[in-house]
Amino acid sequence: MKRHIPNFITLLNLFSGCIALVYALQGDLITAGIFIAIAAGFDFLDGFAARLLKVQSGIGKDLDSLADVVSFGVVPGAILYILLNESISTFVTSEATQLIVPFTGFIIPLFSALRLAKFNSDPRQKEAFYGLPTPANALFIASLPFILAQETTLFGPEMGAFKRGLMNPVSLMALVIILSWLLIADFRLLSLKIKNLEWKDNRPRFIFLIFSLLLILFLYFSAAPFILLAYILISRFMKV
Repeated sequence: MKRHIPNFITLLNLFSGCIALVYALQGDLITAGIFIAIAAGFDFLDGFAARLLKVQSGIGKDLDSLADVVSFGVVPGAILYILLNESISTFVTSEATQLIVPFTGFIIPLFSALRLAKFNSDPRQKEAFYGLPTPANALFIASLPFILAQETTLFGPEMGAFKRGLMNPVSLMALVIILSWLLIADFRLLSLKIKNLEWKDNRPRFIFLIFSLLLILFLYFSAAPFILLAYILISRFMKV
């Protein structure tokens, strides 16, 4: 019985992703983002349960990737499709452009699938990541609707100019290209798996988590781009 527990948790990840997809297609991107976060929680717990119960298996690894393609690939792609569709409608463009541009959001699921296939076949990724993990990418994309709904930060400035810059089809398409590249980029990134609470063994992880918490406290949801940047910089310039 216990060997099925991690797989059941993985299926909860997939189920949460399916719910997120329904809300995204209905235009409720906030609720979709919440269910992406729930799916990410299950994605963490299934691996933790498998290690704790010592029941890691090939089928569990494959099932996890299949669930991740939906929760952290298709759903973020749908969110970007809707944001691109809304942003392009405010520009005077041809009907063909307005039809085609939103579909560039679905480049994200393609590169997410490539990222997951690489992860499953790359033995280097047991202790670190090579390429941006799909849950991190999905959580970043899921934060975009929250940023657009946010009025101010703790510092007080209005978010209007930032929102206008974000809700620009050129900005969103550039974001799609950058994130797609990061998903399959062949450089080492920090794994957040904490095996013990020793500072010397987890210094980059603790620094990243503390810095992320401070950013969230001051910037709320608009901290997401800076957290992603901090993750990459800490991974690149500290021993991970």
